[in-house]
Amino acid sequence: MDTSRYLRRRVVVTGMGALTPVGKDARETWDTLVAGHSGVGPVTLFDASAFPVRIAAEVKGFDPEAHIPAKEARRMARCSQLALVAAREAVVDAGLNASAEDHERIGVILGASVGGLELLIDPIGKIAATGFARVLPYVAIESLINMPAFHVGLEHGCLGPLSTVATTCAAGTQAIGEALEVIRRGAADVMLAGGAEGQITPLFFAGFGSMRVLSTRNDEPTRASRPFDAQRDGFVIGEGAAVLVLEELEHARRRGARIYVELLGQAASADAYHAAQPDVNGAGPARAIRWALADAGIAAHDVAYINAHGSSTPQNDVAETAAIKRVFGDHAYRLAINSTKSMIGHCFGAAGAIEALATIMSVYTDTIHPTINYETPDPACNLDYVPNVARRTRVDMALSNSFGLGGQNACLVLGKYA
Repeated sequence: MDTSRYLRRRVVVTGMGALTPVGKDARETWDTLVAGHSGVGPVTLFDASAFPVRIAAEVKGFDPEAHIPAKEARRMARCSQLALVAAREAVVDAGLNASAEDHERIGVILGASVGGLELLIDPIGKIAATGFARVLPYVAIESLINMPAFHVGLEHGCLGPLSTVATTCAAGTQAIGEALEVIRRGAADVMLAGGAEGQITPLFFAGFGSMRVLSTRNDEPTRASRPFDAQRDGFVIGEGAAVLVLEELEHARRRGARIYVELLGQAASADAYHAAQPDVNGAGPARAIRWALADAGIAAHDVAYINAHGSSTPQNDVAETAAIKRVFGDHAYRLAINSTKSMIGHCFGAAGAIEALATIMSVYTDTIHPTINYETPDPACNLDYVPNVARRTRVDMALSNSFGLGGQNACLVLGKYA
């Protein structure tokens, strides 16, 4: 029996794809982030005029029928559409040749929060009004949370592990971490990993609006998401998808793949504290960060940069700052820290995947995009958040943080490939 594939193996990122509020692909997304341009604007995907919050970070100009056969596109949930297009870009970017690959050695793990919930809104309303209503047969299936991963796996003939991570705001990050473990233990050579979310819907806005956690800066949407700023008043709902191609190092070398970064470590933890509120001491997130560093085999002082969860809510930003200080001590004040959410809002199950893409590009290009709308320092958030202007600096080691509702925390460690 060949036991070599069951030893812990090195994993690299060889492809990326994205559809985000700031870009129609991975390259445009990164360029817009570096330029510091917000993707937040008035809601267009439904009539939000009666809602107290009328702004969102939408994927703009996306026509699913330009990418997917019309009949199939009409049946798919938006999150599945976004995931399919992002994964297609990632596979092309990685230069994977399907005919040359063993499809039993390729898998898919994606993160999502609620799946195709929007497909259920109209049928539920009809059933509530009439007691019975005929529902199109695809609704029950396409609304399921695992459908984005299914569609991605189907298109690319992935016969290896197929899974969905549903840890809300941490889902995209944790999906990448779980895909790393699949390759490490030898169950696959290639994994498509990331997250997708498409929930610019009345239900989402009504629910989070009633919790009073959303920014109400309707008249200045591009200034609404302002992580770590003293004047932050809540997060902005976003949507999008990002998919990475993770690959076992020797597999990537054999086919001459371009390597962006090495994925060095990952970890997840729980707060066991509150469903929606973070522990302001940051103990749970600190555990995830500490364990991820240990998994990567690096010291805290090796890290140059953190892509923060940075949600722009009063409590979360304080808790994350506290967590970073707990782990890094004095080195926390030497770290560059930014929040991608300052420009893309909070994309829930896709957030961590899009932020991982930004972290990868920071390591690959030695460029850190800014945290925009940082105007008024908060004494409780007193670290270096790379305010408003991108920074060119050497980035050898970086972290990407995601902390979700339900006290679910996830962290990735990425480093330059050498």
